[in-house]
Amino acid sequence: MPDFALRTEQITKYFYDPVKFEVLKEVSLCIEKGKFATITGKSGCGKSTLLYILSTMDTDYLGRVYIDEKLVSGKGQSELSRFRNENIGFVFQFHYLLPEFSALENVMLPALKLGKLNKKEIEEKAYGKLKLLGMHEYALKLSSKLSGGQQQRVAIARALINDPKIIMGDEPTGNLDSNNTEIVYDIFRELTTIYHQTIIAVTHDIEFAKKSDMTIEMKDGRIL
Repeated sequence: MPDFALRTEQITKYFYDPVKFEVLKEVSLCIEKGKFATITGKSGCGKSTLLYILSTMDTDYLGRVYIDEKLVSGKGQSELSRFRNENIGFVFQFHYLLPEFSALENVMLPALKLGKLNKKEIEEKAYGKLKLLGMHEYALKLSSKLSGGQQQRVAIARALINDPKIIMGDEPTGNLDSNNTEIVYDIFRELTTIYHQTIIAVTHDIEFAKKSDMTIEMKDGRIL
């Protein structure tokens, strides 16, 4: 029997402004642990809305979401906030690094918030994540002084710091050139094949999606 990192049961989502509109229509999916999955479709198809539900940041929907077979639907915001920090790493189109902090300090932030390790342990772990991504030589450099591709690698290291069950990406290569897009793909592939990390990424890049383990194509709020 497959070991699922995430699965959903009939996710339905409505928007109400300016009128009631069904943006997701009974979406059911299963993603196995250690897989690199992409969600594709034209703008407005519901893929980013689905990702925010899968990430537990959007709780206003019908249906159920299970992460590592734990039901996360219906939980309170404080419980979900801690669950996210411990179990989900995020990589966005824009890196959202703090410009006045070094690369190392940015990577440390989610672990400091989680509070499971002391500062020295977190620093050592953050350095290790940067080394994994070939960014350890820039650990003490201000994030604002890094190139776009380097900043995105720091953002991936930050997503990995708490050893999450799933990394979720919202257009993680959308702001990168083709060379850096390939670098990010190679990183994601290494994370899944060597470290058995589960990755779910929304993307408009069809070539990027084709190279993932599974592609979930959406249209008009449904999975094709």
